[in-house]
Amino acid sequence: MSLRAAIRTIPDFPKKGILFRDITTLLGDARAFRKAVDELVQPWAGTKIDKVAGIEARGFILGGAVAHQLSAGFVPIRKKGKLPHETVSMSYTLEYGTDEIEMHVDAVAQGERVILVDDLIATGGTAEGAVRLLQKMGAEIVAACFVIDLPDLGGASKIEALGVPVRTLVAFDGH
Repeated sequence: MSLRAAIRTIPDFPKKGILFRDITTLLGDARAFRKAVDELVQPWAGTKIDKVAGIEARGFILGGAVAHQLSAGFVPIRKKGKLPHETVSMSYTLEYGTDEIEMHVDAVAQGERVILVDDLIATGGTAEGAVRLLQKMGAEIVAACFVIDLPDLGGASKIEALGVPVRTLVAFDGH
């Protein structure tokens, strides 16, 4: 069973010329979902991982499953204004401007070993913001993991340039 085959491609979404890689079909296929989670977990099985941080929204689904498999805690990284307790934030660059992400101030402790998880890495802006946010709070980022990489957009290289290893499961050309 191929993870690539479990991912639906939707042309011209959210705008003309974009091929949107939709993992909801992968998530809905029990075998493909299990395989993706197992492959994300595999390099760290049996090692000490304190937390898995997931980027809103599909990173919550994948990250929660990865955290469960690693017996680690889960940290939600959300868009600004969505978390109820005191937060720490980080702005990041989008192709058309900037945005902010947040997590609770007590979500990670100094020196905790954290894996960052999301469904897809494209330009890497959001992931870079998440890495910087976790580092700001003293976390040691063990790796950033994504089901899908769009290597033509350079996001994985941007994260690796921060000294964070990147693991991806499927790559698609283009954007």
